[in-house]
Amino acid sequence: MSVENGPSNGQESPQVPAPGTLVVDAGHGGRVGEFRGLAGPNWSLRPVGGGTEWEAEPEWVRALTPAERLSTENALRNLRSSRGGL
Repeated sequence: MSVENGPSNGQESPQVPAPGTLVVDAGHGGRVGEFRGLAGPNWSLRPVGGGTEWEAEPEWVRALTPAERLSTENALRNLRSSRGGL
């Protein structure tokens, strides 16, 4: 992925994740999203559990920490359970 707290100094290009990879968009308040694909120079992310996609600048996107991954996966399971297993 890219950076922890802000854009890189331009020396390296962020690696494009595989579709479906969960990431954090520090440029949008630390929103967690699922990588959907490229949108020109930006990345298209979708909220976990569904919703409207947004575009993120790649240099602001990073991989989830283990704690963030666990929290996100748990929230997703709870959401699916409340929706009747969707």
